[in-house]
Amino acid sequence: MGGEPLQHADIRSDGVAGDRMVHVRDRHERVITARSQPALLAHRGTLGGDGDPRVDGRLWDSSDVARDVERAAGVGAHLIQDRGLERFDILPLLVATDGAIGAFGHDRRRLRYNLLISGVSGLDERSWEGKRLRIGKVVIGLEDLRERCVMTTFHPDTQEQDVEVLRKIRREFGGRLALNARVLEVGTVALGQAVELLGA
Repeated sequence: MGGEPLQHADIRSDGVAGDRMVHVRDRHERVITARSQPALLAHRGTLGGDGDPRVDGRLWDSSDVARDVERAAGVGAHLIQDRGLERFDILPLLVATDGAIGAFGHDRRRLRYNLLISGVSGLDERSWEGKRLRIGKVVIGLEDLRERCVMTTFHPDTQEQDVEVLRKIRREFGGRLALNARVLEVGTVALGQAVELLGA
């Protein structure tokens, strides 16, 4: 589903608190994502003040949400809560930089990152593999550049597909943008907080 912009976030060993705690399964209990059902992007996943996941402001397990999910993802589609690490495609965090997004030249939400680092020149992120970021008490290990998929081709508001977006990523960036990352030291991060790039 569509994401939620945050002013601050708790960073835990399994990434941003509350991230991807609920996902969609089909009638055979197979995971469904917006890769195959882009209509899911029309809905917004958030966390309520009580920490409970919500969809478009409603409790995730309400009957209204159940109807909307089935409408978007097909008969038998339903939401389940899952806090296991297998809920992530690769690693718990995806880190993007404003320099690379500028070079990308499309709506930054297409990259579906968790953290955006600003003040980064051009494609400098491409030299960050294996390094670390310190944000206050939080330390993040940057593993490697993310191989991008069909998700980048869907407009986050209209869900209209433009396959040229992914072709451009493959042609100009070797198919990879933003960095897969893991949490080394937990804590809280906030918008505008200073970030330090550390060695391996």
